[in-house]
Amino acid sequence: MSLATAILAGPGPAQRRAMAKAITLLESTRADHRTQADALLGELLPHTGRSLRLGISGVPGVGKSTFIEALGLFLIERGHRVAVLAVDPSSTVSGGSILGDKTRMERLSMDERAYIRPSPSSGTLGGVAEKTREAMLVCEAAGFDIVIVETVGVGQSETAVAGMTDMYVLLQLPNAGDELQAIKKGVMELADLVVINKADVDPAAATRAQAQIMSSLRLLGMHGRPEHAAHDETLWHPQALQLSALKFQGLSEFWLAVEQFRRLQSASGRWDEKRQQQALAWMWERIQGGLKAAFMADAAVRAQLPATTARVLAGQLAPSSAARALLSAFHGPALAPGSSSPNSVSPSSPVPGLASEAASGAAP
Repeated sequence: MSLATAILAGPGPAQRRAMAKAITLLESTRADHRTQADALLGELLPHTGRSLRLGISGVPGVGKSTFIEALGLFLIERGHRVAVLAVDPSSTVSGGSILGDKTRMERLSMDERAYIRPSPSSGTLGGVAEKTREAMLVCEAAGFDIVIVETVGVGQSETAVAGMTDMYVLLQLPNAGDELQAIKKGVMELADLVVINKADVDPAAATRAQAQIMSSLRLLGMHGRPEHAAHDETLWHPQALQLSALKFQGLSEFWLAVEQFRRLQSASGRWDEKRQQQALAWMWERIQGGLKAAFMADAAVRAQLPATTARVLAGQLAPSSAARALLSAFHGPALAPGSSSPNSVSPSSPVPGLASEAASGAAP
């Protein structure tokens, strides 16, 4: 039985094993495995797209794993199947990772209606792993109607998960800072819902934080979004909620907000539009990754790289000049007659700024 057949066959031990093997195959960097992975995704793609993709982010120690376990158990009791893709930070020293999410989500990991897959970030920026999108498709094809992506503990600029999920939830602590901290750009302005976790520890601080964040969300929402200036009830407006994941308090209110978000976004057409934009962004991201890999494998670049690197290390050549010289030496992979160069980008590229970067000789 092929991996795709086992994944599509329905719930059971065989499906879980096939999902684990499929995600491992997708995460492999071997060229032959990449070909197999592309074929697998092609078989699974018609069976994807029907789940709710929920991104959960927040600083280290905010209680993401506790919240996800509580939410997962809450949803399972209501008939949902929940998949959790948990991303753990990789060591910049040893390169290794400690994948402890199944230990933290002990009750959820033992339930047959849940699937938890920890993956190392492997140096990928943005709080997610490189193949998180592919892993989401595997979970959707397997029939999980709720797919939760848990990022590594992130700061203010790690926003990649917002570009691959339907709803971006940011977890905050009751004493996370003052009003100025709450209006800083980054994760806060992208959040669809802000959850103040551990509200039971200091209820007064949690209430103050909720009021500050609600004011900040209204201010950030109006910036560059004139349609949010008037409170149109047909549009979703970011909210802030209090809950205690440890005590299972506030989960019903949280899920009501999620369902309202999904209803409003679907009715306005923004749900499908966002997924289409994410699919195109994913395609161009992989193109850029492929160009970088082709650049490193190019014979002319490899021949020139040692001497260029030595001159940069010796202070004889500016890194920017070295980059331009190596890019000039890059010829790219061979193409069929009549096709354009892989280094050239169409002026109508859906990725803003990509054509201008290529024209100016920026690194792929």
